[in-house]
Amino acid sequence: MKKFHQNWIKSNKKSVFALSCLASCVLAACSSPEAPKASNAFVADVYQTSHAGDNLKLIASISADNAAETAAAKTIKLHIKPEEVHQKYYGFGASFTESSAWNLATIPVEKRKEVLTRMFSPTEGAGFTLTRTHINSSDYSNNHYSYVEEGDVALKTFSIEEDMKGFSGDENDQVRGVKLEDPNYDLIPMIKEAMSIEGADFNIIASPWSPPSWMKVNETAEMTNGHLDMKYQAVWAEYLSKYLTEYEKQGIKLWGLTPQNEPLHYHDANWDSNGWTPVQARDFLRDHLGPQMVKDGHLNVDDLEEGVRVLIYDHNKSEMNEYVAPTYQDPEASKYAWGTGFHWYTNSKLAENNWYADELAELQKTWPNKAMIHTESSIDIDAKDPIGQYWRDSTDYAGKFVPFNTYAYDIITDLNHGTQGYIEWCSILSHQGMPNPYDNFNSAPVLINPDTDQVIYTPLYYLLSHFSKFIRPDAHRIGVEGEEIEGVIYTAAKNPDGSIALVAFNRNEQAYNLEVKLGSNTYNLDIAPRAMQTIHLKK
Repeated sequence: MKKFHQNWIKSNKKSVFALSCLASCVLAACSSPEAPKASNAFVADVYQTSHAGDNLKLIASISADNAAETAAAKTIKLHIKPEEVHQKYYGFGASFTESSAWNLATIPVEKRKEVLTRMFSPTEGAGFTLTRTHINSSDYSNNHYSYVEEGDVALKTFSIEEDMKGFSGDENDQVRGVKLEDPNYDLIPMIKEAMSIEGADFNIIASPWSPPSWMKVNETAEMTNGHLDMKYQAVWAEYLSKYLTEYEKQGIKLWGLTPQNEPLHYHDANWDSNGWTPVQARDFLRDHLGPQMVKDGHLNVDDLEEGVRVLIYDHNKSEMNEYVAPTYQDPEASKYAWGTGFHWYTNSKLAENNWYADELAELQKTWPNKAMIHTESSIDIDAKDPIGQYWRDSTDYAGKFVPFNTYAYDIITDLNHGTQGYIEWCSILSHQGMPNPYDNFNSAPVLINPDTDQVIYTPLYYLLSHFSKFIRPDAHRIGVEGEEIEGVIYTAAKNPDGSIALVAFNRNEQAYNLEVKLGSNTYNLDIAPRAMQTIHLKK
């Protein structure tokens, strides 16, 4: 029998070789790192912020195909589709204001650095990557100010010293009598210190609230309402460009510029404001600001990503499509405009208008080559309950809303309709929403009691962190399919390092089991009632 086998092998060498190769290929396929099971290398870290008290808490680290025990009555199946690539992200964060700098000036230096680390470190904090600041004073400055002396059309007296001179402690009634740990601190020192935090990597969009009063007509109060006198358009364009130059001399290269904050406020604002009609805004950009920025080396019309990015509009998204049309329809104006900035106000009207998803979709469809950035949101503070107010009914001048729900739905809806970055207004305020000389007191991601040095990280801080910490610059939104459940919303992104972030929010009073499919693998986890989760899938 042995001799028979030997003779058979000799006479069938080709067949034996073929079978041997086939067996080797099968074994290689089973063990190859390119095989489907390689995606098991992904581990899902699950971070949760909830009404029950979790604050960006790591609640689980799970591998694929885990057999999860669940008490949830319903399973929601989600399918992440990395091959379906959408818009690029520029970042998430909150804004540098004079009021924020003043609050930091009231606490010890060590605690101040801790706050900035919690905001800007990608490993020890939220890792904010996209921010904003104000040109001249804003509604969160200690008083009205500009950078030139009255009547100086030649701008010989132009100076940004106001942003770095420090605080006297006598700017207004809200700051008077409060001890300053560092009177030399200010807006520019705050930005520079934030830049010094290890790992910090953020960009800044600058916006003017109002030109100096002497350049305006029809004001109702100093730097409030009215509009620029058209004879000063060239001067105002040079002023804004000079601001960019002077900040760059301080080592702060601005990433973006909006020509005017909230240009529809020409008669009804109670703070620094300035009105522009859509046609006036187009003409100012086309005939004055754009050419001035090109002349001064801040803008390259052949590559709008190369210099300072101009974002037009910068007001409520409900009216943005009508406002941007004159500029984008004019090739000579449009060539200077990188994209659209928009706000969310009024907060309480968002849900009934489906978060203006149709307006976002229209903007993206009509102007697909223009970027979309959410540049401002905020809520009024409840100084008696600055934490709890995020999870219950709050009010603005238009009605009621639940802030945490509103932010979560607004951000995710924006992202799912083409938005490429999201910025909150003031990053830091006092525990009473101060200083604000207009009695328009807001909450913020970080609140400081300037008398006790207590630092409060509000639910908004953790909510923003779910995006900023796990969706990094140059990430792209990717597809995610799933059941449509009332009260549950989600989005997904793939980072440059290959990691994937799925952010889900459940505003309902019941828990759900999430069955998340990625490639050939499935991850099972529960999302608590009234909770936001980031499922960070990384190798």
